[in-house]
Amino acid sequence: MRGCYIFISGENQSNPEPALLRSDPALFVSLLLQSIEKPNSTRTYDEDGFRRRAACLCVKDEQETEVLLVTSSRAPERWIVPGGGLEPNEEPSVAAIREVVEEAGVRGHLGRCLGTFENPERKHRTSVFVLVVTEELDEWEDSKSIGRKRKWFPVEEALGLLSIHKPVQCSYLKLLTRNDKVP
Repeated sequence: MRGCYIFISGENQSNPEPALLRSDPALFVSLLLQSIEKPNSTRTYDEDGFRRRAACLCVKDEQETEVLLVTSSRAPERWIVPGGGLEPNEEPSVAAIREVVEEAGVRGHLGRCLGTFENPERKHRTSVFVLVVTEELDEWEDSKSIGRKRKWFPVEEALGLLSIHKPVQCSYLKLLTRNDKVP
């Protein structure tokens, strides 16, 4: 099968030339359609210049012993907590629900806010909520467009998966497992 080539503009002064990447044609078309059709692509920032994000720790039940992770769009072999950027004038709780439907294909009852977590390296601040899942969709936006997968993990296993590549997300889970939870 013939591949497609994707040009990415140079992003730094040491390499101002565009990069040429060979890509799978289906992936190229998917990425192109996402960039054209996806309405939620406006990034919002807080007063300190941090990107505003929201995420949900999706749990199977009130016991909170299992969490749902999704594969990363950038590194499909890695598991992450579903979440993404806030739209202009969007509340974090609304964005969190929207993101889990898009990325994980689940719906449920939004519970407590665990807090806002800062990632200084990526310059993100993420409001994280707990969502008790009541429905798992057979197909959802990211499963169809980029082949994203979802999987339930015991909290301890999820901690291990996130600890290497997503230490800030690991801190969400650590807070979830604390004994002094506030309803």
